[in-house]
Amino acid sequence: MIPRTLLRNARRRLGILGYAQSGVAAVEFALSLPLLLIAGLYGVETANLAVTHMRISQIAMQIADDASRIGDQSALQNKKVYESDINDLLLGGQLQGGGLNVLGNGRVIISSLEVVPSTTNQYIHWQRCKGVLNVSSAYGSQGTGTAGGLNGMGPAGNIVTANTGDAVMFVEITYNYQPIVGTMFATSRTISTTASFNVRDSRDLSQIYQLDASNPSPVASCSTYTAS
Repeated sequence: MIPRTLLRNARRRLGILGYAQSGVAAVEFALSLPLLLIAGLYGVETANLAVTHMRISQIAMQIADDASRIGDQSALQNKKVYESDINDLLLGGQLQGGGLNVLGNGRVIISSLEVVPSTTNQYIHWQRCKGVLNVSSAYGSQGTGTAGGLNGMGPAGNIVTANTGDAVMFVEITYNYQPIVGTMFATSRTISTTASFNVRDSRDLSQIYQLDASNPSPVASCSTYTAS
């Protein structure tokens, strides 16, 4: 049999516990912590996706801008573009991306949009690619438009065209985005962006040259899928 004194003490302590408030804040925080954690992770994932979109777009713009400027400057002839120049552009995009590893997780495609001599046909004169992702240009491969059929390059409603005797450097980047904390708050997705710039100075549009024919620089062929 439980002593009456013990029962009275137990009832008195339970009564005091009913008025106790010292642990209320801790309990509320513990109950709300999962919701705060979910909201925080969702915010981090959303912000990272937005920043990645912006960085990929900036890389495409930078490559296109640099491609419009490259060439061997000479007062006696139009600028010549070399394979080594294009390789440097692609490497520069990789370095600019930093931890994104654009070439290891995506594909960069540079196209020279021009007008077929003695015609009004827009065509892709040359095209260079780098990256492991197995994708092709959304507007065709090198030589597309030679016989007509290419109105220009770019998304519908925002198509760019080249002028006769001039060229447009058109860059496409396709990138596989991977979420930071798994697929609970964001899914793996493909980010695609484009950028273009008109060639800045008079350029020799006849071909892409080699600095040293006896020791040619590698060609960033669109039939290979490597990051190196």
